[in-house]
Amino acid sequence: MARLRAPDGCPWDREQSFDTIRKYTLEEAYEVFDAIERRDFPHLAEELGDLLLQVLFYAEMAANEGLFTIADVLIHLNRKLVRRHPHVFGEEAAKAAGNRADVDAAVEGSSAAVLRNWDEIKKAEALHAADSAASRLDSVIRSMPALAEAAKIGSKAAKAGFDWPDWRGLLPKIAEETAELEAEIATGDPARQPRVQAELGDLLFTVVNLGRHLGVDAEMALRGCNLRFRRRFHQMELTSKKPLEELTPDELEALWAEAKRKLAAVENGATGNGTAETGQ
Repeated sequence: MARLRAPDGCPWDREQSFDTIRKYTLEEAYEVFDAIERRDFPHLAEELGDLLLQVLFYAEMAANEGLFTIADVLIHLNRKLVRRHPHVFGEEAAKAAGNRADVDAAVEGSSAAVLRNWDEIKKAEALHAADSAASRLDSVIRSMPALAEAAKIGSKAAKAGFDWPDWRGLLPKIAEETAELEAEIATGDPARQPRVQAELGDLLFTVVNLGRHLGVDAEMALRGCNLRFRRRFHQMELTSKKPLEELTPDELEALWAEAKRKLAAVENGATGNGTAETGQ
């Protein structure tokens, strides 16, 4: 990377900045995610290399500007791992690495205890930071996928006691948000489009928090839904004797139902589950 960014290196690499590279970072992260989902481990090795390249690219650009180096990145990471794992590296080592929280390092094999300590140590870091966040929600980065951000925000607010008591309380809220969205759409006023978008956002946020209460990751749930839709739609394309564009709505719906049935039969045959798949 240093060679690519050198004066006689690659013109494209030399022209890049933090802002131009960041979109590729997100793409590479999702390609890693996709390779894991498909269990394509040979491809995963390649994708992890592409993701690592993003880290090296940022570090080299920062070094060029005198901000930090790749060594600084690794030093910060090492200190964080030691600081947040007193049960592994010892309390003295964790304190030497900057831990200011008073936690019980005797987790006795409990991952829940580890997570509690992690949160306490992280909270202590924020309190002692020179530029500590004005809000506890500031720790939820805005650049993460919106569904994941919504779940994180809801979780952070819940720790302050601002949350629904249980999942049942969210069902009336979903109905309320749906009615408000419907009311905005019913106006038919193009100038109200920002309000339609806002109401749809409120509905999505509420659904994400329903997932959080149910222990369901909304991002994973939607990815699963997307995959099912892909497979069923492709089955429709394979089954139809005519282009889908030439079919009536009723014919399309019949194809969809048939695709669901066929794929459910295949899935149940593979898993040994005799129950037909239902849902979307």
